[in-house]
Amino acid sequence: MVSEKKISSILHHKSLHSLEDSYINRELSWIAFNQRVLDEANNIKHPILENLKFLSISGSNLDEFYMVRVAGLHAQVDEGVNIKSSDGMMPQEQLTEVNKKANLLMRNQQTTWKNIKKQMSDNNIHILSKSSLNFKEKEQCAEYFEANVLPVLTPLAIDPAHPFPFVGNLGLVLSVQLKHKKNNKKRNALLPLPTILPRFIEIENTKDTLKMIPLEEMLMLFSNKIFDGYDFLGGGLFRVIRDSDVEFQEEAEDLVISFQKQLRSRRRGKVVRLKIDKNCPKIIKNMIIDSLEVNSEDIIEIDGIIGVSSLIEIYNAGPKRLCFKKFEARFPERIKDAGDNIFKAIKNKDLVVHHPYESFDVVVDFLKQAAKDPNVVAIKQTLYRTKTDRSPIIESLIKAAEAGKSVTAVVELKARFQEEANIKLSQDLEKAGVHVVYGVVDLKTHAKVSLVVRRESKKLNTYVHFGTGNYHPTTAKIYTDLSLFTCNPDYAIDASRFFNMVTGHNDTDDWNLLEAAPKGLRKKLLGLIDEEIENAKLGKPSGIWFKCNAIVDPVIIKALYKASAYGVKIDLIIRGVCCLKAGVPNLSENIRVKSIIGRFLEHGRIYCFAAGRKMPSSKNKVFISSADLMQRNFDRRVELLIPIQNHTVHAQILKQIMVVSLNDINQSWEMDGQGNYNRIKYDKTKISAHEYFINNPSLSGRGQDLNKNRPEVIMLSDQ
Repeated sequence: MVSEKKISSILHHKSLHSLEDSYINRELSWIAFNQRVLDEANNIKHPILENLKFLSISGSNLDEFYMVRVAGLHAQVDEGVNIKSSDGMMPQEQLTEVNKKANLLMRNQQTTWKNIKKQMSDNNIHILSKSSLNFKEKEQCAEYFEANVLPVLTPLAIDPAHPFPFVGNLGLVLSVQLKHKKNNKKRNALLPLPTILPRFIEIENTKDTLKMIPLEEMLMLFSNKIFDGYDFLGGGLFRVIRDSDVEFQEEAEDLVISFQKQLRSRRRGKVVRLKIDKNCPKIIKNMIIDSLEVNSEDIIEIDGIIGVSSLIEIYNAGPKRLCFKKFEARFPERIKDAGDNIFKAIKNKDLVVHHPYESFDVVVDFLKQAAKDPNVVAIKQTLYRTKTDRSPIIESLIKAAEAGKSVTAVVELKARFQEEANIKLSQDLEKAGVHVVYGVVDLKTHAKVSLVVRRESKKLNTYVHFGTGNYHPTTAKIYTDLSLFTCNPDYAIDASRFFNMVTGHNDTDDWNLLEAAPKGLRKKLLGLIDEEIENAKLGKPSGIWFKCNAIVDPVIIKALYKASAYGVKIDLIIRGVCCLKAGVPNLSENIRVKSIIGRFLEHGRIYCFAAGRKMPSSKNKVFISSADLMQRNFDRRVELLIPIQNHTVHAQILKQIMVVSLNDINQSWEMDGQGNYNRIKYDKTKISAHEYFINNPSLSGRGQDLNKNRPEVIMLSDQ
């Protein structure tokens, strides 16, 4: 057992002036995560179009990062905020470091694009330029241009009579330099790329060959048809990223009207990044920079493709033979055993569904059956993110309301970049008679809960779904999440209290099983960590396993450092941002951090504690949650922590999902003592978590089929 003297020395280490020295900057940790995503674009084990998809994802990730996180740093600098981050950096220092790291990331993106482009060409996917077209291809382009492009173009002259126009967020604009054919007079103009047009236009798409041309190449090719009487001298694309982290005035009298106004203002946010083609003529480049009033450190010249996120269009058009082999999500056998009656299956035993390996149709069918079932009298549902078009979940809620059932929907208007869609769906729901509640003022309702009240044998029974992910059928195909279904009365009472808290703004803290943020979730986790410390002091088995998207909260990090100092073995599977330093002598030597990046986006939140028994054990404490370990989740969101009580569900989450994830080699990165991530060497004989879950059935959903179709058992390797 560790001596108290040594513990005191560790917790008050002379070299640690504060948590600053033991904390990784959040923004830099995020860039490191996105670099791991980009590295998957260079993974030779992936099909080439999947490499392209990872490249595109790294681009869209970076766009959002600048629109929100970097924009926030800019706002702090502009307002003269001189508050240090948890790691001791001032806003301007963070901006400088972020731009330095992001510039390197963007150069890596361009190198990756050139490599992928060559490999795609080897596989008969060709991205053409205006100079590489043959005669037939030029004719095809001309036909497409005349019919689809020219009618929607808006060429903009730039001269004293025509000032520089407003360029929208993420807008791609072709800047051109022209010369009059008769008087040789030069002029400048802009051509915004219409957002209704694809970025990459198909020239040929057959079983064997795909040929596409970027829209900007087509515009330059036919510039004489756009600017009659002028010759094209040169030009280049540029793209602006604007501040999109709008400060919503939640105390406004009418939330919906307030949000609509704020969404309009979003389109005119400050420019926080300018990407411009390296080959753009200098005179035009200077004009753009001066007109947009961009600081030099916020400008990057691109030698390659601008708008990396748009490469997803090539992926979508490409042949499926160059993508991951398709797999069919399993549908739980236990529901089939119950004659596809979900309520009967849940009543038999609690059930957890592991997405995307098991179908999200279970969640959809839960609500579809509730809408049609004459015995169902009430449905309550949280909606944070869902499909922008009419989702089957929304359809079910509308049908239930139209059938006379009492239906309540808690719609979170503040779901970032989903606000406009959520306003529309809330209006559709209200028209159908659904009681729509816009969450809690000053908080985001991020918890994922669905509740169905059913009349059975002259009494009311409540069925509940708790999720770690959103009610979004599309993302459920690529996000790894958990759906717990139960009709256990203790869960049901808590779920009812949760909805009463959110809709009635009650200050609920009387829970049977659950714990909620913002009031008690952090306190609950700290208490569980303290229990592990006490067990370690007494020489009992101790341990902590966490799996989540991010760990940022300094209070939780400090508690984990303390637990490590007392000898508690801690394994953290953190996909994205991790501000905790692992494996540092006399600080975190008992903490291991790994990140799993692969075919699916790791999204489920699982928190496990030894509770005096060696891990994994049926006596360990296991929780799932909607919350990551971040200040916003603890202090500014309505979140839930759900304990797992059913034996089979407990075994699936702890001994299957967590054990396999901890054993993963072929998709994992491990943090070293300096906070850097190193990819674990690939070994075809070792475990890939995603491949395991594709090929192995889960425990709790198998029912009678489990007797003949058991999953491969994976033992925990030495940590």
